[in-house]
Amino acid sequence: MSGTLYLIPNTLGKRDEADPLAEVIPAGVQQIAAGLDYLVAENAKTARAFLKKLGETTPLARPIQQIEIQELNVNTRADALAALLAPLQAGRDGGLLSEAGVPAVADPGADLVRLAHARGIRVRPLVGPSSILLAVMGSGLNGQSFAFNGYLPVDANERAQRLRELEQRSRKASQTQVFIETPYRNGALLEAMRQHCAGTTLLSVAVDLTLPGETIVTLPLSDWRPERIALHKRPAIFSLLAL
Repeated sequence: MSGTLYLIPNTLGKRDEADPLAEVIPAGVQQIAAGLDYLVAENAKTARAFLKKLGETTPLARPIQQIEIQELNVNTRADALAALLAPLQAGRDGGLLSEAGVPAVADPGADLVRLAHARGIRVRPLVGPSSILLAVMGSGLNGQSFAFNGYLPVDANERAQRLRELEQRSRKASQTQVFIETPYRNGALLEAMRQHCAGTTLLSVAVDLTLPGETIVTLPLSDWRPERIALHKRPAIFSLLAL
């Protein structure tokens, strides 16, 4: 009988040493994660840091050095995924650990989850912080209909065209459009929206969600100024709704 693939959420950023993990990762999820001896993670170093933090309050089933960690990232070939599931097919439980937030959402783990279903392996998603959902919740924009669009093009002309397309889609369907950017390009993205989208379009920006510096601001683009929120090199979620 195959084991279970647990989808283990991670924190959304580095937390202060005194911050309890239970503020963002429920105790039951911690207990399941602490009992596993096989993990698939985007980065083994990050996974070990998570296990170290976890072990401060929840005893690990094994020392960190004895927990097997295999990496799965954007460079992992599709034909390597089966090997990552081999321990589970042999009856061993395992966990897919996100680099930040929940696994398989804006995350390379989605392909592994799909293959697990194809192989008849039980998949169990666990509760934890999702920056996308938290941003939509805190935005005040349409939470009945929204779409996550990942990263927008880096090229300025292509990015402008994509922004206009998303704004048009939002206006036509009254749908919130959610996207992200590499933190050091946040300012350029904000300026592009101010230039290429209507002033009446609402923009919500959420930064450092669940962290001490958490800030969420929602305004019409006509009222947005760079000084409204410090964006440089801060993880941010952008949500747009055209009226």
